[in-house]
Amino acid sequence: MSAAPISRLNSALSGRYLIESELGEGGMATVYLADDLKHERKVALKVLKPELAAVVGAERFLAEIKTTANLQHPNILPLFDSGEADGFLFYVMPHVDGENLRDRLEREKQLPVAEAVRIATEVAEALHSAHEHGVVHRDVKPANIMVSQGRPLVADFGIALAVSAAGGSRLTETGLSLGTPHYMSPEQATGDQVVGPPSDVYSLACVLYEMLVGEPPHTGSTAQAILGRVITSDPESVTSQRRQVPKHVDAVVSRALEKLPADRFSSADEFAKALGDESFRYGSAVGAVAPARLKLWTIAGWAAAAALGGLWMASVSGPDPLPDVRWLSLSVTDWAGASEWMELTPDGSALILSAEARGATQNSLVVRRLDDLSSMPIPGSNSAAHYDPTVSPDGEMVAFGSDNGAYVAPIAGGSVRTLVTEGIVCCLRWGDDGYVYFSNEEAEIYRVRAAGGEPERLFASEAEEQEEFVYYEPIPGQERAVISLMAPSSRIEIVDTRSGRREVLTDGMKPFVTESGYLVFVREGGRLFAAKLDAEAMVLTGDPVLFVEGVGIIPGGRDAMFTLSESGDLAYWARPTAVPVDVRELIWVDRAGQIESVDTSFTGEFESVELSPSGDRAAVTVGELDRTEVWIKELNDGPARRLTNYQGMNRRPVWSPDGTSLAFISDRGGRRAGYRVPVDRIGVPELFLEHEGEDVDEVFWPTDGEWWIYRTGTTFGTTDVYARRLQPDTVTIAVSAQPEVDERAPVLSPNNRWIAYKSDQSGQDEIWVRPFPEVGQGSRQVSVDLGVEPVWSPSGDELFFRAGAGFTSTAVSTDGNFSTGELRSMFSNGVSMINDAHRAYSYDAHSDRFLMIRTVRQEERTAELILVQNFMELVKERVGS
Repeated sequence: MSAAPISRLNSALSGRYLIESELGEGGMATVYLADDLKHERKVALKVLKPELAAVVGAERFLAEIKTTANLQHPNILPLFDSGEADGFLFYVMPHVDGENLRDRLEREKQLPVAEAVRIATEVAEALHSAHEHGVVHRDVKPANIMVSQGRPLVADFGIALAVSAAGGSRLTETGLSLGTPHYMSPEQATGDQVVGPPSDVYSLACVLYEMLVGEPPHTGSTAQAILGRVITSDPESVTSQRRQVPKHVDAVVSRALEKLPADRFSSADEFAKALGDESFRYGSAVGAVAPARLKLWTIAGWAAAAALGGLWMASVSGPDPLPDVRWLSLSVTDWAGASEWMELTPDGSALILSAEARGATQNSLVVRRLDDLSSMPIPGSNSAAHYDPTVSPDGEMVAFGSDNGAYVAPIAGGSVRTLVTEGIVCCLRWGDDGYVYFSNEEAEIYRVRAAGGEPERLFASEAEEQEEFVYYEPIPGQERAVISLMAPSSRIEIVDTRSGRREVLTDGMKPFVTESGYLVFVREGGRLFAAKLDAEAMVLTGDPVLFVEGVGIIPGGRDAMFTLSESGDLAYWARPTAVPVDVRELIWVDRAGQIESVDTSFTGEFESVELSPSGDRAAVTVGELDRTEVWIKELNDGPARRLTNYQGMNRRPVWSPDGTSLAFISDRGGRRAGYRVPVDRIGVPELFLEHEGEDVDEVFWPTDGEWWIYRTGTTFGTTDVYARRLQPDTVTIAVSAQPEVDERAPVLSPNNRWIAYKSDQSGQDEIWVRPFPEVGQGSRQVSVDLGVEPVWSPSGDELFFRAGAGFTSTAVSTDGNFSTGELRSMFSNGVSMINDAHRAYSYDAHSDRFLMIRTVRQEERTAELILVQNFMELVKERVGS
């Protein structure tokens, strides 16, 4: 577009957006790089072609595009805004630092097989999410798939739908068409106005075909020639053109490119799962069938189809029958929660779990015998929180850890015996040599005789960077042991117990070594593998083979929810795991306690909320299955989008003073630390704040950007408050770090001269204030009868805090000596009572009200505990001996 139309656009969009340059032109729209003046962010502003806008009409287009505004998925590029200005129809999306897939294919022609399959899988997951909300993309093609830091993002989601629905048959009458010929489904090619999810699946298969082969499945010199081949011709198979493509990927593409929608995958989710199933076949090969979920699956003979958390195993034939391999879904209704703390008895007749009885405040050990429908507590195991059960070789006893030692108890009931008397004991394994092996907080491996005695230290890391041991398992009949470590990276090693020599076997967690020499473990994403181990040579003898997808992973991604018995049975919690869930919503609350809902369609397991400086957006911590993520919500009823995307902890966001970035706490580096990331463009979070030897669990972004305030320690231990100046030189001071005193929720006054925080130094939680940075001049107690979660008003002349179920304010003076006025009770309605580890509400000076979190109802995710009897028979068959 020439300078004159850009000038006209800028005039029409004055005060809202300022166009910098043209980025490109597509079939439906011209794309510009623009500044969002209100939010001070770079955006991609797309303007519909004039001829298309004339046919569609502003009112119809804007009405239809609303259906796509609330699509939420990490692989969907969200819609920020849309509108009409001076005859232009436009819509606005984030500006992504990266390139689209079309640009990369133009440069490289073909992609590595594994990367192509991963991109297609993630795009399929995004499509499935949209399909579940009734939105079909209709224009899936490489140009509409952005790639940033390796992550695919589907753009223009639903724009074709909006144009089609708004323009109707007039598009055809004027010669305009939707979709790109190379990627159009046969039903689109024949002009069918009603297309469903199978159409998007077809188009995505065309994209995958091109990533693998180097060109789409159908080509031609004209659009008409291409569409003719789409309708009448079958493409060449992928493997006939690229031998390295696995047979199951070729089979997936073949099925997805069927002419009839009914012959393709019924959903994009089914397409994605088939790409992860190495045994999938279609056409002349034996195909994988996707049966409905059953309570019992049986594999007789060599194998039959089995549903395993999204992985399908195809039938094969052979001369020798296997023992029956049964897949059982166990109901656990009388105990809440699923965890990694579980162990099968050696004979597979019972399962020991560390769980929580409904209504209880702490967990205890329970036993679920397979000949009984109920789970029963193990007597004597409920006096403290217990975890990591490990069963004796004879199946009679169970050892378990706690925060103050380790114990042994008879499974049938009896006296509990102490093994270790102090310290956090983790990751127990009961060896066949009469010892119980465990690790501690100092990354040391110990063993202690199950009959009692002094613990003996076996192994300690000598690495410069601290390593965190998880499991240590002696290999039967060998002077070797397998260890798994979760920091600085999750990996499995083998160690020579005589020399101390260590070799990395593979990435992964929670290894089990069987007597027959197999290593069973889980990798990131809940994928369970098995491989043959040569313990003498200290190597795996072949590539690990995938058996299960969807094994539960704990928050932080460091441990897996599965166990393996000596008899060869497997048990695991399938995601989503069953935990009591508070379903929460955001609300506005004024000083009188009057409540106004923000957006009833935006709910979740909210943990904290923080308003942007402009007051029109909120950063929200949301619990998601086995992790917490930071979301950005446009207030009030605008779209919400996930900002972070990491299988672990991302929580407690705080805004930069200019509203362009967020700082938050994450454990992605192995220990909790401060990270920051831009809000309005795709970027990798930057690690900027660590505290040597301790977790950082809260951070406060100062208005002058000089001193960062942060809190060390975690929710369940003693915590301290520090301040750090990063420029011009790094200086760290202890704001309040008293022994045996718990200090939390530090917030700095707007003039950066006073710091408020919660402390229990008086014997109960109260709000304290001390000068800053002259923190040694003493502190002053502000609250008089409980106080947590302090928040300053932006003007600095008022301090808010929570006292029990109510909220209190006091006028303050911060210009000279600190002084407070009368404590005023504002309201007491029970909202925002998430926890007192971090403030869970935010004050909006623009409207003089509070943004808070309220529990609206209780829900519970369905627990599915899967037992696979004779699982190791499958391993032996597929891995080999």
